[in-house]
Amino acid sequence: MTHPALYAEQIAAQQLSNSELIKLHQGEILVNTRSHTVCGGALDSRMYLPLTRCQVWDQVTNYPRWSTYFPDITQSRVIEENAHAPHLGHRIYQAAEKSFLFITAQVNVYLRVFELEQRHIRFQFERGSFLDFTADLTLSDLNGGTLLHYSVSATPLVPVPSFFVEQAMKLDLPNNLRSMRQKLCR
Repeated sequence: MTHPALYAEQIAAQQLSNSELIKLHQGEILVNTRSHTVCGGALDSRMYLPLTRCQVWDQVTNYPRWSTYFPDITQSRVIEENAHAPHLGHRIYQAAEKSFLFITAQVNVYLRVFELEQRHIRFQFERGSFLDFTADLTLSDLNGGTLLHYSVSATPLVPVPSFFVEQAMKLDLPNNLRSMRQKLCR
């Protein structure tokens, strides 16, 4: 039986337009914002990697390495690994730092991470510097490489209009994904 998120992503990969496929193969990151909460933001992004899904999976499930993929992540570590009970997921801690003009914001999250069939990772918020945080990373085979779909939604503790949160995410995430691709393809 196929997991609903995997089935949805398989359908989405098949429904990419020719122009989207060309953009992805040229290295563009496709990004779409979506509504989330009054003070939060949500975003879906896709990028193409000229690597097999297994190669990508081995690297993206190395959670301590995430601090090298995303420049703003200062720490990423596994604090509990459930190799013998994968239905319980792993627990990870991540900290990040972002500078805006003259202000530096520091955030941290404790996440429960669930892995499914070397195709899907769900990051579920436990506690940290957000009211809510959820992310999904899905890998699909595409034209001899891998389509990475990363979806994230978050509401910061500090009330900020959703427009600003969405715009910040829309500017930062493509740069972060380019950095990730550069590190993965080395």
